[in-house]
Amino acid sequence: MKFLLILNDPPYGTERSYNGLRLAGSLSKAEHEEVRVFLIGDAASCAKSGQTVPEGFYNIQLMLNKVIRAGGAVGVCGTCMDARGVADSELVEGTRRSTMAELTAWTSWADKVIVF
Repeated sequence: MKFLLILNDPPYGTERSYNGLRLAGSLSKAEHEEVRVFLIGDAASCAKSGQTVPEGFYNIQLMLNKVIRAGGAVGVCGTCMDARGVADSELVEGTRRSTMAELTAWTSWADKVIVF
């Protein structure tokens, strides 16, 4: 099955992106599942590399890395990146600037779309 997860919330301050990436990570480890994650709005900040968090606190960058290593694709809304001052060079390795056109294509591709 093909899953698209759309995340809207910032990496920290709420647990929506955290929970969305927990699900994405779990799905991406399952056999015969394809996962794509699209970061839009404040979630574009999830893909900023160099995140440092207090010991014992979850790290969104590490969670994205797990999805990517398992073969998942991660797109980041370019307009949202620009609005938040996130440059392409600052993105977590394996994530990439994306567009609304690609989100549209991914939505058509997916069997299930889950929004956080």
